[in-house]
Amino acid sequence: MNDISAANDRLTAFGNQLIAVHDWLRDTITHLRENVDSPAVDLRTHCLAFCHAITRHHTGEDSDAFTLLREQFPTLSPVLDTLSRDHGQIEHLLQRLQHLLDTGDRVAIGRELDGIAVLLESHFFYEEKKIITALNSLHVPEWERERPAFLERGDD
Repeated sequence: MNDISAANDRLTAFGNQLIAVHDWLRDTITHLRENVDSPAVDLRTHCLAFCHAITRHHTGEDSDAFTLLREQFPTLSPVLDTLSRDHGQIEHLLQRLQHLLDTGDRVAIGRELDGIAVLLESHFFYEEKKIITALNSLHVPEWERERPAFLERGDD
């Protein structure tokens, strides 16, 4: 691989990695929703792992990615504010889900997962549409050495 193609691969890596994380989270919640009634699935463990992954992802975006994007692309501030507000709403729903897990009411858990899935899909779509190009253009050497929390997946 020549230096130019290596640089181009790196330039798109952060945005592509973000989409890959979103796809993994989409697959994970789909799996939870499809198996909410299955007694063979440890729903509590899987839901708590999912909640942890979403929280880690959004916390990392708010503290790392969005900070750098604000610095380098100030015009994105309103978009980043909207995404951060979404993170708060999603965190509230995740807390409700965790409470429902304590009740064991799989019907209510299923409804909550449905609502979370709808909000996440809208959030991911908006985020991908609005920040991928800017994220792809960031040069962050420390992210090249160690993957930041918002780009981690549970299956890495």
